[in-house]
Order: sequence, then C-alpha cells, then structure tokens
Amino acid sequence: MNLEFQAGQGYAILGSNGSGKSTLMQVLSGYLSPSKGQIIYEKQGNIIEKGEAYQSLSFAAPYIELIEEFTLQESIDFHYRFKQMLLSKKDLLHLLDYPKSAYNKQVKFFSSGMQQRLKLALAICSDTSLLLLDEPTITLDNQAIEWYGQVLQEYAYSPERLTVIASNVAEDFAGCQHQINILDYKKKTKV
Repeated sequence: MNLEFQAGQGYAILGSNGSGKSTLMQVLSGYLSPSKGQIIYEKQGNIIEKGEAYQSLSFAAPYIELIEEFTLQESIDFHYRFKQMLLSKKDLLHLLDYPKSAYNKQVKFFSSGMQQRLKLALAICSDTSLLLLDEPTITLDNQAIEWYGQVLQEYAYSPERLTVIASNVAEDFAGCQHQINILDYKKKTKV
C-alpha cells in the first residue's frame, strides 16, 4: 500500500473480515510495526518521530483494553494526565451519560458496550490531530450507536484533524469523505 492521508479529511477503511483492516489500523497507530515499508507522521510540514507520535494520535478499538481495576473517574483522570482534551472532565462525564453509580465502579464491572463508549469518548474527545477508530460500534446497542454518531459529528471532524475509521458498517464512518477498500491493494493470485 502507498497511501497519503490529509488533515481535515475523514477516511473509511473497508474490506471483508480478515482482509487486514485492523492490522492496518494497528500499524497506523504504532501499536504494531510494519513488516515492510514505513509509516511517516508529519504535522504542518514537520516530521514527527515514531516515539512521539502517540501525543498527536488517539486510537480506540474493541481489542485495546482499558485498565479494568480503575474506576470510571480514575480512568478519566489517568487519560487526562497524558492527553490534552477537547472537554473538561465534568463535560466528558456528562457526555458519557452514565448513571452516577458508575463513577466509582471499576471498569471491569462495566458491560462491553459501556467500556466501548468510554474508549470512544476518550479517543474522540482527545485533542489530537489523528483519530483512529477500528470497528467503533461493534459492541454498542442502538441507543449507543446513536450516541456515537452524535459524538463523532460534533468532535471527530475539524480542519486540523485527520480521522480514519475501519469498518464495514455505514454508521461507523458517517462523515468520512473518502472510502478505501483494502482489497484493492491485495495482490491478485490466479488459481
């Protein structure tokens, strides 16, 4: 693959199960190293070193774990120590719309949908120039999918931010101007 993504744009990465969408997202995020080639991070004409890229990107995926021993409040406090955010802690709690009883509950006792909403809120509301979301609604119910769509539209897209979403579900990548089918980059083999 040879792709160049531009800030201020939204890109949907499409492809069948097992086609490499999640692997691509993990490579883009620095979670995995590429087996060949390289990833170059650039911001306003300046190259960003791979070890520093985490400060400029946020990533949410169902396979990326939260620290389950933390409470909701501790999870938010911890995240705010490492990332600049678009919202205050109070506003983020309001955005999550969890019952007050969840504030001091350990994350391991949250449903998978509640954990995914927390991951999404922390990633989308981080003040980063690169937002990566892999299958964002996979564990969400219909009400939470609607919540995700509202949060995405309000916070994910801006002239300074590049948003890349890997999914085959149209609601996941609403607002993306570009669609890239990963299968278009796979080598065709004759049988």
